[in-house]
Amino acid sequence: MHWEIFLFFLIIAFVYSSVGFGGGSSYLAVLAMYSLPYQEIRLTALICNVIVVIGGVYIYIKNKQVDWKKVLPITLVSVPMAYLGAVLKISQETFFLILGITLVIAALLLWVKTENRNEEHPVQDSGTSSLVRNSLLGGGIGFLSGLVGIGGGIFLSPLLNLLKWDTARKIAATSSVFILVNSISGIVGQLSKLSVDMDYFRILSLGLAVFIGGQIGSRMSLKWNPLIIKRMTAVLVLVAGINVLIKYW
Repeated sequence: MHWEIFLFFLIIAFVYSSVGFGGGSSYLAVLAMYSLPYQEIRLTALICNVIVVIGGVYIYIKNKQVDWKKVLPITLVSVPMAYLGAVLKISQETFFLILGITLVIAALLLWVKTENRNEEHPVQDSGTSSLVRNSLLGGGIGFLSGLVGIGGGIFLSPLLNLLKWDTARKIAATSSVFILVNSISGIVGQLSKLSVDMDYFRILSLGLAVFIGGQIGSRMSLKWNPLIIKRMTAVLVLVAGINVLIKYW
């Protein structure tokens, strides 16, 4: 039993929730570095995602930051694709190979600094082409999310910023909803093929750790620079990704 993982998860949830992030990629990176059973890694990361982001989603909806006309095309396609990714049978070696590549790409996306759109002049993104693009984007990221065990926000948010999809707040709200629904869909997929090798006490304990850390962090509203947090995450995720690839390539 690696008890220090609980402390890592609590700290990650505390730091990220204080600046409005979920920290899902960091949970996945930590678990991968300990080489735990791959099915347990996926289920744990998804459960922790739900616990941390559900409060943020509620706040975004309450403050009317969620543009459902733009969010639904992304999420309606991503949810079934996340489920398909979660139920797809792959070997442990294949999983860790895909995970390593995913973490490296995610680290690069996290490092890139994007310019936020002016909150007073939101972009008007409508029409068939935008609908198709949003659906394909959501479906592709959703499938990868279910396959690896992440919510997908680590890919969606940087890409939406690069596409100048909307204002920073709307993108953050969209990513939170996206992470929540895909994580739930992935969990449902994982529950259909539970492994006897899973340590359910560890999963529940880590869920409790991120709940405590997330609740404390969200109430403290610390004045940390989100860009610094993102780049710290990028370094952690990159190290974990390279470590996984070296071990399983």
